[in-house]
Amino acid sequence: MASLIKVTGLENLGTPSAAPACSSSPEASAHDRSATRSDNTPAARLNVENHPKGGLTVIRLERGDHQATFNGSWYRGEHTNFIPSKAELQEPDAVDKYILAGWLPRRPFINKTVPITAFGSCFAAHISEYLLAAGYKVFGRNLDLDAHIIRFGEGMVNTFAIRQQLEWALHEREFAENLWFGAHKEIAAVDPAIRAQTYEIIHATKVFIITLGLSEIWYDKTSGDAFWRAIPAHLFDAKRHGFRLSTPAENYENLVAILRLIRRLHADASVIFTLSPIPLMATFRPVSCLTANSVSKATLRVAIDQLMQDYRKDEGLYYFPSYEIVTEFFTDPRGEDNRHVRPELVRIVMDTFRRHYCPKDC
Repeated sequence: MASLIKVTGLENLGTPSAAPACSSSPEASAHDRSATRSDNTPAARLNVENHPKGGLTVIRLERGDHQATFNGSWYRGEHTNFIPSKAELQEPDAVDKYILAGWLPRRPFINKTVPITAFGSCFAAHISEYLLAAGYKVFGRNLDLDAHIIRFGEGMVNTFAIRQQLEWALHEREFAENLWFGAHKEIAAVDPAIRAQTYEIIHATKVFIITLGLSEIWYDKTSGDAFWRAIPAHLFDAKRHGFRLSTPAENYENLVAILRLIRRLHADASVIFTLSPIPLMATFRPVSCLTANSVSKATLRVAIDQLMQDYRKDEGLYYFPSYEIVTEFFTDPRGEDNRHVRPELVRIVMDTFRRHYCPKDC
């Protein structure tokens, strides 16, 4: 015996229902495998076939031209989201349905009067540049600020460095003078004036966009504090400088501290975490770089996910899955160096962010 059921959304089977309608990005198209928007959740056909002697055995799901078969004897729970097929990932609104589902704000809330600070890994620079070009109020280098989170913000690739800057600005901790290095191997000064400016920026910011990059760290063997990056060769001291892979628990602890420090000043600020899709340039572990990168990103992604679960009642906390858009949606996302995301795809990711986080009239 078989019964045929026509449903919309398939919430019980976990197919993501459509989010509120938004205008599509002009750059996006199905050919680009970009993120566009559908106003209506597509109807699906669910065929439940029962075993002749009783008991549910087979679920046949039809979504458009795609068909899938699942064992109906397993309990599926309240939220079961099946992996999309390659054909489904070609749909115009595939990013919204199959990647962003469950992670979006209830409504766009970042307008052009809201002060924004974006820092973390080098992918944070793309966010700052995009929003600045679109006319948003971003604390960036265009303002000629000396704060380390502005001048070196895209070099703070680990959660330890981000936490340090907030602790330092809010006078929770003191740090050694030669702990922080810039991209050109210059020492970033522990300067009272820069500290005061950092505090003012954090105090004025209403939207924090924090991009995490890697979980491999160099650290001070004496204090245990992590450096922003590797040690300049002319300063390296084997007795002082060590290297290790940080753990998901350590990164989770840092994320909790970062959120707490921001909430200390702003009960209502929005905090958006992202994970950079740019892989390691090199690993200092005795394993291949590609496998080390998988572990590095997984460590951070687990920490973010734990934070989102434990602090789900915090209505100002968000995760934007730029990492998954790049790595799971685009088939050839990186340039010839196999690291940096191709500019046209960065634009699509940023357009997707803007559609969901910024009102249409902005």
